[in-house]
Amino acid sequence: MPFSSFQPTLEYAKNLDEQDILASFRQEFYLKEDSIYMDGNSLGLLSKRAERTLLEVVNDWKNLGIDGWSSGKHPWFTLSENLGKKLAPLIGASAEEVIVTGSTTVNLHQLLSTFYHPKGTRTKILADELNFPSDIYAIQSQLRTHGYDPETHLIRVKSRDGRFLYTEDIIELMTEDIAIMILPTVLYRSGQILDMKTLTKEAHKRGILVGFDACHSIGAIPHLFNKWDIDFAYWCNYKHLNGGPGAVGGLYVNHKHLGTSPGLAGWFSSNKEKQFDMEHTLTPADTASAYQIGTPHLLSLAPLIGSLEIFHEAGIEKIREKSVAMTDYLIKLVNHYLLPFSFTMGSPENANERGGHLSLEHKEAARICKSLKEYSIIPDFRSPNIIRLAPVALYTSYEEIWNVVQTLKEIMQKEHYKQYKNEREIIA
Repeated sequence: MPFSSFQPTLEYAKNLDEQDILASFRQEFYLKEDSIYMDGNSLGLLSKRAERTLLEVVNDWKNLGIDGWSSGKHPWFTLSENLGKKLAPLIGASAEEVIVTGSTTVNLHQLLSTFYHPKGTRTKILADELNFPSDIYAIQSQLRTHGYDPETHLIRVKSRDGRFLYTEDIIELMTEDIAIMILPTVLYRSGQILDMKTLTKEAHKRGILVGFDACHSIGAIPHLFNKWDIDFAYWCNYKHLNGGPGAVGGLYVNHKHLGTSPGLAGWFSSNKEKQFDMEHTLTPADTASAYQIGTPHLLSLAPLIGSLEIFHEAGIEKIREKSVAMTDYLIKLVNHYLLPFSFTMGSPENANERGGHLSLEHKEAARICKSLKEYSIIPDFRSPNIIRLAPVALYTSYEEIWNVVQTLKEIMQKEHYKQYKNEREIIA
């Protein structure tokens, strides 16, 4: 949506809403009256379809009991595979390369157990200092399991400014002792999109396997994992994909690696036709299904069925187009109204380098977030000074974005935030 005629007015925001081709999807979600939700990059809102499919699975359990595994509205035995097939277009993969299973950290453990095989001098793992802590904990744990000290064998790319990573800095650390590289697709603090295509190409030139954490990009931006030849990826489904709190996660394994025995094997790693043979020798599936471990958490899978219906109707390209337009609009409003109050934009100005959320930096960020909640606006705080705001294409309006910025201006003018302590709550 062009911004050549940008005006910092409520009328302009309403005009953008009238032109919005995705506006009808807003009614699909449960939106709290007189409240503005800007934290969909942490937990997406419940849609009516996600609620419906959850209740459908519950109903099958109620009426069919164990027969729900093979019959009913959504037979449970193949539900993870069916959802993987529906997810595949969102990451640019074939159905056989994707499975809905586990959680972000469990899936990273699985993938490292499967693909991290230190040999000779190639024993180290390359990550970055801005990554979400859970990934780092898992990598450190895997290194210890192999007898290596994380202090020497976990190499972390430094950020020059505490916000962004630079492609050339990452490539410089792709040395001959690196076995595998684990990076985020989108940085969870600043929202920066990494150049996955270039990084993968350069890593493969040097014999390094590449894995990406797609938690902050899945459902927000298009991906071409297969075309870019990424070796594996993993993600959660409760942020932009609106799968619900604790939703089952997902993983991708490039087709060239399918057939590699799972590092962490379990009953659901089995070839489906052999699973009930009850043999003590595993016959793994020849798809990404092999990297499941235990029985799927059906009630945490079920909402994703309905959620993905919405994504397929809206289209990830249109979702991305509107997301870019919304974050562009938010940046323009911030620059117009909030610069006098010492806010700094901590996200890339270039839309091609920016994911689905923006990070406003302010020394009083924790207090400002508390104040926003008092005004019934739900932001997200990241220590020490970041206010994350996520205008979500499927359910946020331009008028809401305008109101958020006006509220921030009022909070700063009235110094409303000063009544709170500048420290995070237990859950930020």
